[in-house]
Amino acid sequence: MTKPTRAAKRMGDPGGFLAIFALAYLLFLYVPVLFLPVFSFNDSIFVTFPLKGFTTKWYEQAFADQDMLRALTASLQVGAIASVTATILGLLGAKAVTRYRMPGQNVVTGLIMMPLFIPEIMLGIALLILVNTLFIPLGLFTITIGHIMLCTPFAMAVLTSRLDGFDKSLEEASMDLGESPWMTFWRVTFPLVAPGIISSMLLSFIVSFDEFLLSFFLQGQQPTLPVYIWSQLRFPNKLPGVLALGAVILIVSCILVVIAEWVRQIGTDERKVGVA
Repeated sequence: MTKPTRAAKRMGDPGGFLAIFALAYLLFLYVPVLFLPVFSFNDSIFVTFPLKGFTTKWYEQAFADQDMLRALTASLQVGAIASVTATILGLLGAKAVTRYRMPGQNVVTGLIMMPLFIPEIMLGIALLILVNTLFIPLGLFTITIGHIMLCTPFAMAVLTSRLDGFDKSLEEASMDLGESPWMTFWRVTFPLVAPGIISSMLLSFIVSFDEFLLSFFLQGQQPTLPVYIWSQLRFPNKLPGVLALGAVILIVSCILVVIAEWVRQIGTDERKVGVA
């Protein structure tokens, strides 16, 4: 074996540097977020240190605010519809690109993924011009359409990775035994890709629920929760209630992300066992 050069010794193992960089990156991202629940229990309308005292009245104020609850309901409705629809479209697209070969397949896939790379402010302006040209009234319907367009690439990416290693011979065996394509999908394909479908729905719901720019451009009389929170930041007495609701959303979002990753990992482990 050749001995390491002097330059390589001076550089050392890059693993330690990468670990420090990753830790600093995570601290930079998440330490400011941790102040959200801290100030939601502060007995003051001002977000400053030192804290004045401990209180839960801001949570009571948040859940007594009917306008905020309506905005929360609107976001839940839009997120549920957008996540289910985007997952269905993503599943169809993922099945098409993993099962069939067609002319211009890479171009079509790139166009489907395009919303991930276009700045959302440009996407929002373009959609606003489109819906106004078609005389579609702004509201939750237009917001939902925009969210479906944004969530579909996420869903397709998750489901493509799930279907990419799927054993096609299982579907072929089912159809050789007389099952129709639909029953083959329902009895064979769907149970095996179910973890990916659940993960896709959870991820799409989180993306839709947190989306601000598209909702801002496409909103009508009923805003979604991110738009409502942004509009309330001008009023200091509303800020603690917003922080309280934000703390609840933060915790629920973390739980959903953990569940989505857990379900995705189950699907990955099952696929490895099947391959073995």
